[in-house]
Amino acid sequence: MIMAPHPIIQAIIDFSAGAMGGTACVLSGQPFDTAKVKMQTFPTLYRGFIHCFTSTFRQVGLRGLYKGTSPALIANISENAVLFLSYGLCQDVIRFVSSMEKEAHLSDIQKACAGSLSSIFSSMALCPSELVKCRLQAMHEMEASGKIAIGQKSTVWTVVKTVLKTDGPLGFYQGLTSTLVREIPGYFCFFGAYEMCRTKFAQYKGTDKDSIGILPLMFSGGFGGACLWLTVYPIDCVKTRIQVYSLAGRQEGFMKTFMGVIRTESFTALYSGLTPTMIRTFPANGALFLAYELSRKFMMDTAGY
Repeated sequence: MIMAPHPIIQAIIDFSAGAMGGTACVLSGQPFDTAKVKMQTFPTLYRGFIHCFTSTFRQVGLRGLYKGTSPALIANISENAVLFLSYGLCQDVIRFVSSMEKEAHLSDIQKACAGSLSSIFSSMALCPSELVKCRLQAMHEMEASGKIAIGQKSTVWTVVKTVLKTDGPLGFYQGLTSTLVREIPGYFCFFGAYEMCRTKFAQYKGTDKDSIGILPLMFSGGFGGACLWLTVYPIDCVKTRIQVYSLAGRQEGFMKTFMGVIRTESFTALYSGLTPTMIRTFPANGALFLAYELSRKFMMDTAGY
């Protein structure tokens, strides 16, 4: 019988594996994320994904597509490290609430509930660094549209200093409400779709979920990501606008921003940038879960569990 790892060792393994997954996610999908943020914030500026991609490359070069990579790495590493750490702990909470044994196997829906619960904690880690990332990614368009003065230095440190100077430490949590509104249902769909997809692959191949292979594992991760974004994309669009537009002054809250977009631009504006998001989701989320599952298995085997 294999002994269960000590809770502290299990937490360290989940945290580290989540960090590895977050790194893989950013490195495989950053240019698409940059296009998404630009199109969400300025939907009338670009005719579509290809136009946004080529315009950015022509005006700013390749580095323009990787703008915000440093805070994106911080955001994704911190988010996924906390997410997967909390995911393991929240599974124990679900077992407790459901009056199950400590090591009892959870259903896919129960795991989806654990993922949704864990997103509350990851949102607190994600919001500050995502605010910096979104502002860096949309800085060129903010200057071009006259919303901020031209010629401002756009580095991580200058954005951090501006937030601290104008809004104080709490300024980093602009968009927290919309982040929570996005993450809680989004990660229910994310983990639910991921686990259900793995279950179907396991049944088809006549094996257990941990032995389905690399390609089915990556597809399951990508499918989970696609379900997340299709469910919560309009909420993410509102969050991005709040975080970027607050650079030019006080920005309205979630509901006022949401209703303002519908009233002045129509509901379809909330889906601007969906194409690069869906293109990005399979390689990025596939890489996320591949790195998470393989590094977690390696650490568990190394620790003798």
